[in-house]
Amino acid sequence: MRAKACRLAQNLSQEGLARRSGISSGTIKRFEKTGHISIDSLLKIAFVLDAANEFDDIFKPQTAAPASIDDLIATTARKPQRGRIK
Repeated sequence: MRAKACRLAQNLSQEGLARRSGISSGTIKRFEKTGHISIDSLLKIAFVLDAANEFDDIFKPQTAAPASIDDLIATTARKPQRGRIK
């Protein structure tokens, strides 16, 4: 619903958004109806609708700045590269 509202606020038709983003109008229609879309297509739509900055905080670390050098060393210590839960 938010993507559709952004599209309409910019006076774009579904076909116009599809042409500017390089994805099919069927993908736009399905996305606006069901919410299902690939991340690649979602990002393309976001760029066209000038909403790409909404993704900035997705993988942002949740920790505050280190208070001391010891805290910095503790946070930058090597962490496991693989998950253990199967």
